Amino acid sequence: MKLGYYSPSRRGGAIFVSLKKLSTVLAILMFLLATSPTFAKASITKTVYGKTGDGKEVNEYTLTNSNGAEVKIITYGGIITSLRVPDRNGNLDNIVLGFNKLVDYETKNPYFGALIGRYGNRIANAKFALDGKDYTLAANNGSNSLHGGNKGFDKVVWEAKEVSGDANVGLELSYLSSDGEEGYPGNLTVKVVYTLTADNAIKIDYTAATDKATVVNLTHHSYFNLGGNGSGPIYNEVLQVNADKYTPVDATLIPTGELADVTGTPFDFRNPKTIGSGIRSGDEQVVLGRGYDHNFVLNRADKTALEKAAYLYDPATGRGMEVWTTEPGLQFYTGNFLDGTLVGSSGGMYRQGEGLCLETQHFPDSPNHSAFPSTELKPGDTYQSTTIYKFVVD
Repeated sequence: MKLGYYSPSRRGGAIFVSLKKLSTVLAILMFLLATSPTFAKASITKTVYGKTGDGKEVNEYTLTNSNGAEVKIITYGGIITSLRVPDRNGNLDNIVLGFNKLVDYETKNPYFGALIGRYGNRIANAKFALDGKDYTLAANNGSNSLHGGNKGFDKVVWEAKEVSGDANVGLELSYLSSDGEEGYPGNLTVKVVYTLTADNAIKIDYTAATDKATVVNLTHHSYFNLGGNGSGPIYNEVLQVNADKYTPVDATLIPTGELADVTGTPFDFRNPKTIGSGIRSGDEQVVLGRGYDHNFVLNRADKTALEKAAYLYDPATGRGMEVWTTEPGLQFYTGNFLDGTLVGSSGGMYRQGEGLCLETQHFPDSPNHSAFPSTELKPGDTYQSTTIYKFVVD
């Protein structure tokens, strides 16, 4: 006997529908609903990534939006280990450099995908003065201090909290940097929220507060390659930066204090151009940096508003990345110190120029340059900063 159900027709007859056929139709409908961007929901999952050398558990969170775009973040360093976005044909690929093992992030990471603090970029001679008092930091970049010192925010395990919704999904990370950590004054409470939006953007919101006057300059340090992780140099990618000036550096990559006009130099990215067109130019500043490793002074209509700072485009894949920020500066770094000794998550060796960083920030060495925008944070005030990396296709 065939199982089914009976329904009267408009002519008084009967329609007999096999349950087998009905279940097939329902399965198809459920699949269409589940995979349609209109109905699919963003999601977040958590897995154990490993343990640090001192035994602390590190978790990895995978954030996925309704389009299938995906970002993976570990609690060690707040590191983005993978970021998969579509190309012009809808194919997803990881577009950031990284490792496959926690031990590599602990022992040999050139800041791949990490949160940077307390102070992103360099501070000259690892010293600064604040309110009449001198502070000495860890000198971990020659005589200078770089990216927070020997154990910056990229090397700590953050507390994590999931933030989910139908359209967007996020991860809130928090950390208490104790008074005197790496030489910085004040107990600094820090919160960073990564949000993967429905329109394929990574939004990063930073907040911080202190109980003693200090300096703060937080940023994010992903190495991007819009052609795909391990696809080769980024020299054919096209960059546009909304900046009339940049900060030239000395031989140790510390700003001289000058705000130099980009006109007629390899640093003029006001109109889109390939990165490779200037990187081998012989310009003294490019030679000092072994490529681009410079801060651009962003043109801003409003000092606190979220404004578009840069646009990166890969002609081969059609991927584009808009950079929006509330920060006054943008450090453009072309992976100059990648030397072929690191085996990446792509399975190959990372060589010079295989990734680039667009680090939104205050200027390098600002505590030692009174003319630069201030990075001082006082008790009772709140540090707030937002940056968005939005991915589009042509």
